Amino acid sequence: MWKPAVCTKDCPDTCGLLAKIEAGKITKIKADPDHPFTQGFICRKAKFFPDHVHNENRILTPLKRKGPKGAGRFEPVSWDEALDTIAAQIQKVIKDHDPQAILPYFYAGHMGIIHRNAGQAFFHKLGASKLLLTICGPAAGEGFKTTLGSGPSTDIESCVDSDFIVIWGSNTLTTNVHAWPFFLKARKKGARIVVIDPYRTITAKKADFHLMLKPGTDAALALGMMNVLIREKLVNDTFIQKQTIGYEQLALRAAEYPLEKTADICGVPAREIEDLALCFGKARAPFIRTGWGPARQLRGAMAMRTIACLPALVGAFDKPGGGITRSLGGWPSDITRLTRPNLCPEGTRTINMVELGNALTQVNAPPVKLFYNYMSNPAAVAPQSALVNQGLAREDLFVVVHELFMTDTAKMADIILPSASFLEMTDIYRSYGHNYLRIAKPVIPPVGQSRTNLSIFQALAKRMGFKEEVFSLSEDNFIKGFLEQPHPGLEGVDKKALIQGKAVRLNIAINPYADGFNTPSGKVEFFSQAWKDKGLDPLPCGQVLRDPQDDKRYPLELITPPHPLFLNSAFNEIPKIRKIAGRPVLLIHPDDAASRHIVPQTPVRVFNDRGECRLEAKISTDTQPGLVVAEGIHWPQFMNQGKGINQLTSQQLTDQGETCAFHCSRVEVMP
Repeated sequence: MWKPAVCTKDCPDTCGLLAKIEAGKITKIKADPDHPFTQGFICRKAKFFPDHVHNENRILTPLKRKGPKGAGRFEPVSWDEALDTIAAQIQKVIKDHDPQAILPYFYAGHMGIIHRNAGQAFFHKLGASKLLLTICGPAAGEGFKTTLGSGPSTDIESCVDSDFIVIWGSNTLTTNVHAWPFFLKARKKGARIVVIDPYRTITAKKADFHLMLKPGTDAALALGMMNVLIREKLVNDTFIQKQTIGYEQLALRAAEYPLEKTADICGVPAREIEDLALCFGKARAPFIRTGWGPARQLRGAMAMRTIACLPALVGAFDKPGGGITRSLGGWPSDITRLTRPNLCPEGTRTINMVELGNALTQVNAPPVKLFYNYMSNPAAVAPQSALVNQGLAREDLFVVVHELFMTDTAKMADIILPSASFLEMTDIYRSYGHNYLRIAKPVIPPVGQSRTNLSIFQALAKRMGFKEEVFSLSEDNFIKGFLEQPHPGLEGVDKKALIQGKAVRLNIAINPYADGFNTPSGKVEFFSQAWKDKGLDPLPCGQVLRDPQDDKRYPLELITPPHPLFLNSAFNEIPKIRKIAGRPVLLIHPDDAASRHIVPQTPVRVFNDRGECRLEAKISTDTQPGLVVAEGIHWPQFMNQGKGINQLTSQQLTDQGETCAFHCSRVEVMP
């Protein structure tokens, strides 16, 4: 029997799946051929979901620590004992310290609306410290909305009518593979595909042209392109006059980025920049697909803001096939019935999840005494992980973890609660890579004694004596409530088909900018009064900020883009995938390898003041001199010395959005 499902991983594609059920087990996963966007194929990783669910290493019963923290020694306990222990510890921390001494930590291990947000009402009611959820997208979002406004961007499906596609800072074939067929349809009709990325990704290798810029120079490149567009009179005067503000100031700023200066900043030939700008300006309908890479820098919001100006300069929004895509979807806009922020006491402190290392080792008044982790593996994914692990190892810190597997974070727990997989729960799924919505029901019951996030938090709420309605509603109750909310995105949506498990399109225009821009002025804002009021540069700016570590001691820049077989730290739990992925490697240019006496396929030590890890050298011109690349997050427990790549990243925050500058680290590499 085949049952419909939805992939819940932190990926823009939110694929439609079909799960084959035999004797109560999932034996095969394939693509749902009826999904309008994912269209009958899935990535290599998703085929291994049966090995995720029915894994011999899956945690199937509550566990209690036995022995020193981090030793990985646990004993099974009943659910009642586990939940009673957690509730007692919560009450003790509140009595001895303050509710704010409790810190929940969660993110995107599950992307369904209900179970991703199932714990928020509980922690709001407790008065626990609030978590600022900024580790991934807010810098990109802040920059983009400053120029073009909030809300969905150009629908990727429309790019089939483009004649010039720019993939900027996105390895599409790894992180957004279902966009690629739309790009290929455009190519068949004559479109060129250009990739802008600091290293030669698998997507760059399949593009018509790859511009390999230095990390953090995206804004300078965009301004250099603007300089050429203005000089060659390739801007759309009519669109600029009617739909933008600040063009005169922008033109003056762009004049500060002539080709030779831009080439020097970006590390690419002036001719390549000029050719890119001319092709973009002369295209009938240019289209940009932005990734998250440019925003992983200290000036990440400025990078995204500046890139977002380019389609407006040439009037691409008025041309079928033209525009720019950052994020899609957007419904529901109000989930407060589930999260209940009104339960949180006024004045409750907020802790940025990027700064977890500081929170666990330095924050006082009160110090964090209970750490409650679910849907994340911060020992692997949080920056400056040596400091994170130092905090997790505190004997005076009580750690609770919801998990399916013994991750590096779970090893540090006092209590581990076995989580149900996404194939064992009901949820509703929106996407940030397309405009379709879908409900998924369990394809099998929870394996072992595993439970969903919602049921766990409701059981804890009962023990704490919480009586609010939110602590008793089912998934179906929440879904019904969401669908009853008035929202433009739901107008005309076939809710009956949705409830039956079909993917339905939200009422979101292919070109959401046809009726204007959701900015303060209602226009594209080349000049941002809002940023000026904050004391920020109101215009796009190409200034580059680097990791402040000593560049003489640490002369190499490190970026950590996604691995084709992992998604953040997910899929490490599957031995077959780890075997295919092979040992963790460091991509290093031949010049940098030679000067350090590094030979291929030998271990190297990658280090800075924050930490170190050991990788295998892969010497290649797929990267540039001065840049080393480590793809993906391998679990530290599977790495040499048990140290992961995020030993090297920092807790520094981006210019806006308070996001982690993951791609802004300086290191040295030695044999």
